[in-house]
Amino acid sequence: MLDRIVADVRAKLPALQARADEVRAAALNMAPARDFEAALAADGLAVISEIKRASPSRGVLNPDLMPAAQAVRYEEGGAAAISVLTEPKYFRGSEADLRAVKAAIDLPVLRKDFTLDGIQIWEARAMGADAILLIVAILTPDELRNFLDIAGQAGLAALVEAHTEAEAITAIEAGARIVGVNNRDLTTFDVSLATAEMIAPMLNGVAIRVAESGIFTSDDATRMRVAGYDAVLVGESLVRSGDPARAIRELRGVT
Repeated sequence: MLDRIVADVRAKLPALQARADEVRAAALNMAPARDFEAALAADGLAVISEIKRASPSRGVLNPDLMPAAQAVRYEEGGAAAISVLTEPKYFRGSEADLRAVKAAIDLPVLRKDFTLDGIQIWEARAMGADAILLIVAILTPDELRNFLDIAGQAGLAALVEAHTEAEAITAIEAGARIVGVNNRDLTTFDVSLATAEMIAPMLNGVAIRVAESGIFTSDDATRMRVAGYDAVLVGESLVRSGDPARAIRELRGVT
């Protein structure tokens, strides 16, 4: 599945690359990005609340999701930042979703997509993102270092996602300040919070540590906090919730 997603994203790159000058100019004309790292460094467990209508592993989650309204509910619940899926085929996301979310709230916004080329980083900035996702599994170490550098030039934070101990080492060696550990196995789609617990000791010294996937309850969130994570990224349980603001407060341990 990951290979298919990456192939689809790569097929669209030539059209984006052809607009490279236009995209960079638009990015450089944007107002300064909101501080994603500082938002996650606040006291207590930070919750990055995700907006997505579907996923390859879980199918359709909420086809009627209205991104701006959902983001407002997330902000009301005390979310530290919002993650927006912009990939259209497998996650039913769009650039318009991110723009709508950014306009509706005051929180930093993460563009969650599959970055394979530097121009996508400038594109993320041009559409209003404050942070991007870099997935170690689909990048070479040189690409990862280069993309972190480009993100810095664009004024964006980068959440560098690892799924294994080896990938975590790669993220750290590349200089990632924000490292996310995804509890989902990319080959089987199985999820285990033990993955984040196993990798946590390796992240000592990383500025911000984020646990991703498989976090549904306050007990799950507490487990990640005890393991040493500063933040959790939560999507499915929130987009399915009838009261996402309350769900976020419960994840944060705020009653």
